[in-house]
Amino acid sequence: MKSLSAVVLALLALVAGAGAHAQEYPVKPIRIVVPFVPGGATDILARLLAARFHEAWGQVTTVDNRAGAGGTIGAELAARSPADGYTLLMTSAALAVNVTLYPKTSYDARKDLVPIVHVASSPIVLCVHPSVPAKTVKELVAVSKRSTEGLNFGSNGAGTTSHLAGVMLTQMAGLKITQIHYKGAGASMIAVVSGETDIALPAVTSGRPHIAAGRLRGLAITTKRPSSVLPNLPTLDSMYPGFDIDNWFALFAPAGVPPIVVTKVHAEAVKGLQHADMKAWITREGAEPVGNPTAEFAAFFKTEIDKFAKIVKASGAKPDS
Repeated sequence: MKSLSAVVLALLALVAGAGAHAQEYPVKPIRIVVPFVPGGATDILARLLAARFHEAWGQVTTVDNRAGAGGTIGAELAARSPADGYTLLMTSAALAVNVTLYPKTSYDARKDLVPIVHVASSPIVLCVHPSVPAKTVKELVAVSKRSTEGLNFGSNGAGTTSHLAGVMLTQMAGLKITQIHYKGAGASMIAVVSGETDIALPAVTSGRPHIAAGRLRGLAITTKRPSSVLPNLPTLDSMYPGFDIDNWFALFAPAGVPPIVVTKVHAEAVKGLQHADMKAWITREGAEPVGNPTAEFAAFFKTEIDKFAKIVKASGAKPDS
């Protein structure tokens, strides 16, 4: 009995110690895994947040880029890390898409990762080459139906938000297109600006300079909220209710992380969104800061998984296609 009592007391002490450690969080360096290459929006937002965490807590916060397989390599690394708050995941809407696009991953984003904070929202802009005789979305749909194969649409790759926004347009607006998948946003932008393709759905930050210069014509925004940097463009939701594709960015942690850690990270991330550097970058990129409550973001993440599951299945998209 004495030995059993000793074991119980040791376990209670261990639990109490873990709780106290969580209360003191952070007491050592933090790693933010980014499942994409350096230089993109996800990476830059992670580095801006890392600077804020270091400033607030005095702990070194590094960004660890683990790109590959559409973001699943980095997400798996984060999901399999200790649930102590010292490994976080900064990712994008790809995490919701990949639940259906990559059904055989060894982790389940719905169970193995917990949402912490929705950092920013980045709308996509529907734009066309100036040679396309359409100045509105309805005109574009009409023009697309005049051709047997429809208009050429260049996406950023199979399963990307640009691709799925195009699929949603065919479903909800009746747009007739031939999908051409490029290897990344840069290649798809070169194609539409040169006239190789007729239509593109880039992030506002990529499309806005070409629209301003007259190299592309902007027709609409994919999010329910209008764009702050392209305020004259209507939302697709205003024409086709329910249309909403948002290339969002958010912070996650491995499942099982102590609630106090989630609370602390959320609070500092929301504070960070008010910092001059973060506000300047987000505004310049045409994104919108969010920072809503964790429970609200968790509910949003679930609806995004369900929404993208329907679109991915309808599109027939495959990871390597």
